Amino acid sequence: MQTIDNFNFAGKKAFVRVDFNVPLDENFNITDDTRIRAAMPTLKKILADGGSVIIASHMGRPKKNPDAKYSLQYILKHVEKLLGVPVKFAADCAKASDMAASLKNGEALLLENLRFYAEEEGKARGLAEDATDEEKATAKKAIKESQKEFTKTLASYADCYVNDAFGTAHRAHASTALIAKHFDENNKMFGYLMEKEVLAVQKILSDIERPFTAIMGGSKVSSKIEIIENLLGKVDNLILAGGMTYTFSKAMGGNIGISICESDKLDLALELIEKAKKNNVNLVLAVDAKIGDDFSNDCNTQFVSVKEIPDGWEGLDIGPETEKIFAEVIKNSKTILWNGPTGVFEFENFTSGSKAVANAIVEATKKGAFSLVGGGDSVACINKFGLADQVSYVSTGGGALLEAIEGKVLPGIEAIRGF
Repeated sequence: MQTIDNFNFAGKKAFVRVDFNVPLDENFNITDDTRIRAAMPTLKKILADGGSVIIASHMGRPKKNPDAKYSLQYILKHVEKLLGVPVKFAADCAKASDMAASLKNGEALLLENLRFYAEEEGKARGLAEDATDEEKATAKKAIKESQKEFTKTLASYADCYVNDAFGTAHRAHASTALIAKHFDENNKMFGYLMEKEVLAVQKILSDIERPFTAIMGGSKVSSKIEIIENLLGKVDNLILAGGMTYTFSKAMGGNIGISICESDKLDLALELIEKAKKNNVNLVLAVDAKIGDDFSNDCNTQFVSVKEIPDGWEGLDIGPETEKIFAEVIKNSKTILWNGPTGVFEFENFTSGSKAVANAIVEATKKGAFSLVGGGDSVACINKFGLADQVSYVSTGGGALLEAIEGKVLPGIEAIRGF
């Protein structure tokens, strides 16, 4: 497989798929540029070789074409600043042939939001709610045909293709997977970020040093069921936290007040407990919780058993005893995966549990453990606590990381590897 390090970009135009889907405030200022900074080593390598770059990304989920609030023009100046060279802007990503052709070595071009075209995702837009099955099928066929032309157009801009967007690797979109078919194996490759992400996931799933501990947060068991089931065949310890805690607590006969709970998943929770036992996995659940009488930072709080939450109160974080239990397991681990906070970390009064987990991961990492933090909320946590540089790897991929952990083949990776 071609790699970015052994490829000479001199005189070449490189189509680089990045993930610049960054958050903007109401004045269109970037509030977190992590994803943009993460792609800089790849872009700078191409320019340093004497090549030129055509930078392509999506932003948000626009429902119309174009939708000004999702324009990449708002990040143009910041990309220029970080890249250190002027960056041209193509206001229409599908009509940028002339701008791409005129690029000189060492120059950069940023394409407008790829999702301003329905062809990027290959989804028909504008269908009436009462559309018949036949109308839907016709629209689907039409969008697939036009997607081929859209993909061909994007590919025509460049001599080589670099995928550095792990965050979209789980999508078989025009610019993330389909475009790779237009380049031979010697002219398509992963960027530095994508390489790191793939290796990090590989280490978690294949190259495991034990004990292996996974910490899974999140509000719903249903959204993590496939991940949990896959992990039960791999980990030594599985820590379940966040809102899932109360579904398990209720399933085991506990009183959970008005805590978040999937009442239709109680049997599933019990099945997972039994499956963990059969697989000799140490399933670690919270024993106490920090509860509030309102979903707010300033509510009244107290610590109680997770099985004895009073009516009108809800669990918003783990309690001090659980912090100790979780930390002890984590500190004695050699491989650690963290996906999901232990509570409502957005509220300052309910950050203690997530901070305790983060600190324990940092301590284990210092002792030689490999630690991977992934998923939007976990990344926000580790950044909020200023500990991102003290763990082994922080993944930029949310859905992509989760699907990789589930054991699914990611189209964006398969398109480069060819298998």
